[in-house]
Amino acid sequence: MTFIRIVKVKGKDKAQIMKNEAFGTLLNNDIPQFDKSFKDILDYFDSKIKSFHLPISSSALSNAHGDWYEWLLAIAAWNYCVENETAHLPLLTPNVTQFKIATLYNKKLSDLLEDLKEKLNLSEVQLISSNPDFVIIRRDLVKKVMPELKKIGKIDLNTIHNIDTAYQNFIYKCDFEDIVGYISVKASLRPDRRLQIPHEGSLMKALYTHLQTREWIINPKGLKYYAMSIGINPADREALKTVATHSITTVHSIPQAAVDEVFQVDTMQQAQTAFEQILNS
Repeated sequence: MTFIRIVKVKGKDKAQIMKNEAFGTLLNNDIPQFDKSFKDILDYFDSKIKSFHLPISSSALSNAHGDWYEWLLAIAAWNYCVENETAHLPLLTPNVTQFKIATLYNKKLSDLLEDLKEKLNLSEVQLISSNPDFVIIRRDLVKKVMPELKKIGKIDLNTIHNIDTAYQNFIYKCDFEDIVGYISVKASLRPDRRLQIPHEGSLMKALYTHLQTREWIINPKGLKYYAMSIGINPADREALKTVATHSITTVHSIPQAAVDEVFQVDTMQQAQTAFEQILNS
């Protein structure tokens, strides 16, 4: 196996992991077996890349783990939805610097969120958040926009491109109830990463409530926010029980969790079990 498809040498003391190429190449373009540990897969990727004895930093490997884990989950979710015609569809979203997730809503709702940001700026505060890793789109809309979902069999650059860009089909297409929820994904949970998840979940739910108020929507279904990681310990679960801040500002609302459920997902089988719960609600 040549390193050319996996690592790009950029100078005497610098090399870059070609994440997309490495993913398919190191998996031999095959979807992992249902019981194969994702952690073992990532450890194998690391060992292969380190065997080239090139200057790859641990932070570069850690960053690659995040993308590789997301792609494994995206493939599992996609194929689950192909096999289950009523299941909602989770789609990967890019970094917030590349894409405003509010633009998945129709123009009217998107403009309401933009108006909120402008009003906050006038008060000298800002609405700052990261994008959730996945947005869950209601299946009725998926059937209209992408009526034929084809099962992923082989993993190549085209596969990765398709799952990375599928969200673009829904820009300005989602009505209020068409975004069912979000999923935050972390290959590993350090304390700082744990803090990001409930903050993001709380803010997404607050924005949902803002739209509900502006549109005078009575008894909405509500927005779900989930977390997934390869390993979850009791401290992680305890930390992620944080309340959604907006839900304790008035006695007229029932306190909500910022994160509705936390899933340990280390295999394709565990991914399917989690998606059975998340995507059929």
